[in-house]
Amino acid sequence: MENSKLAPTHSFLDDLIRLVKTLRGKHGCPWDQKQTPRNAAVYLIEEVFELVDAIEIGNPEHIREELGDVLFHIVFIARMFQERGKFDLYDVAQSITKKMIRRHPHVFGEENVNNSEEVVKNWHKIKLSEKESTPKQSSLDSVPVQLPALIRAYRILGRVAETGFDWLEVDEALENVEQELSGLKSIWNTQNSEILSQKLGDFLFILVNIARLAKIHPETALARSNKKFELRFRKMEDMVGESEWEFENIPLKEKARIWEKVKKIVR
Repeated sequence: MENSKLAPTHSFLDDLIRLVKTLRGKHGCPWDQKQTPRNAAVYLIEEVFELVDAIEIGNPEHIREELGDVLFHIVFIARMFQERGKFDLYDVAQSITKKMIRRHPHVFGEENVNNSEEVVKNWHKIKLSEKESTPKQSSLDSVPVQLPALIRAYRILGRVAETGFDWLEVDEALENVEQELSGLKSIWNTQNSEILSQKLGDFLFILVNIARLAKIHPETALARSNKKFELRFRKMEDMVGESEWEFENIPLKEKARIWEKVKKIVR
């Protein structure tokens, strides 16, 4: 680092910690100084989604850059709590290290497991034992409320399945899909948007469960479909751009014809 305030040390992580301290310090950056954990959390979420995009694309340089952005925000938030005398980044690292050792007794202890399913069961068993001192109202208490709805549905269904409340076969769940779809069709033309929203939500919830039973994360599946649709639409725009037409002015029937052609190109 060229700045004399931040002479390099043996550890780039220590350099980053000191950089954040400088940004938050008396002679630091006014914008960084006024940030709070609450609004920093919003930026962290945005950076995590950018990291997910980078991983999906698969470019190592891009992934490294986005990991750095996420790490910066983690260090930044930890610094704000350090300023309040609560904890610092080293406390965070120590805490998660102890937790991972505790939750991997088959690696760091004498526990024996035969497969990954047993690892998951042990994980949740240990997790519950860690929270025995906290008053528990429901098995769902540990599912974060602030999760995006699609991910939270997946987590809720997985958590209740651990209690034995589950469809053992995909065929059983598919019957529910047919029932919910039938119910959705029956009220599709209703003027009551609240009822329609509820039925549509029920249908989406069942689809998430189908994905879980198929051992496919719905967020991953939907992200791939989003990407495929986007690639197809961009290709469609490119094909139209080579003609005399403005995309918006093309008749819907012609757009549908081009779309079918594009689907054969972009799979």
